[in-house]
Amino acid sequence: MADTLNAVNRVDELEEQLRSGHAIVDLDPAVIDASFVPDRMAPSEEAHRELVQAIKADGQIVPILVRPHPVEQGRYQVAYGHRRLRAVTELGMKVRAVVRELTDEQLVVAQGQENNARTNLSFIEKARFAMQLEQRGFRRDVIMQALCVDRPRVSQMIKFASSIPIELINAIGPAPGIGRRKWEDFAALITKGNVDKARHAIERAENSGRDSDAKFEAAYKALTTKADIARPEVWTAPDGARFARYTETDEKFTLTIDRKLSPRFGKFLVSRLEQLYNEFQAADKE
Repeated sequence: MADTLNAVNRVDELEEQLRSGHAIVDLDPAVIDASFVPDRMAPSEEAHRELVQAIKADGQIVPILVRPHPVEQGRYQVAYGHRRLRAVTELGMKVRAVVRELTDEQLVVAQGQENNARTNLSFIEKARFAMQLEQRGFRRDVIMQALCVDRPRVSQMIKFASSIPIELINAIGPAPGIGRRKWEDFAALITKGNVDKARHAIERAENSGRDSDAKFEAAYKALTTKADIARPEVWTAPDGARFARYTETDEKFTLTIDRKLSPRFGKFLVSRLEQLYNEFQAADKE
């Protein structure tokens, strides 16, 4: 009951602020949801910590923009200010916000234009944002307004972003130091056969604590560096026979049996694969 009364009081307090002509209101971050189309990708942890410390020292100087949630009464949806909202939430503060009635189109235009004016999105963030808006059915003129670019540029962005698997874009991140030309070179290198190679390179860079730019460079290098030709190793049997050779790369382990020297050993080995695999699994769990 007390929680219900507190909720009613908070709503009444907010409505009173709006009726009194206050353009900026204080909201509980818990009742605010992210925009339905993310434009900015995850910032570096260093940038986030700097913002948290700045707000902790000086307060939240610039308000965020929200709209009443289109389907959930009593909640709000961010047009812009996601990074400020995250920082304020972490500090346990209320967030200063301007509340406006916005259509979906008005929200994405405000979202894109504010980010362009305040802190430029990276090339890949803009292209990804354009593609996501297109996929959600927004008209090209709306996307143009959101990104402040002309129609041919929007078409190029959407075509480009669609040419790279979204999983790779998301795994690399915003890559603020990587421009359009190098991203386009990267897109031209990608084929169905080497997506895994790029993914593994990104994962290795991620595990090494590398930043977004470095993850892009790792993936780019993986697609432009020719793999070393694996030299076969020879397995020698206890009786001195050398009828088995194997090669090992990052992608494959290949075993070759010389049938001239041992015509039946290959089939014998295949007949024992299940037993060998079971032995391998048992040993691997020890």
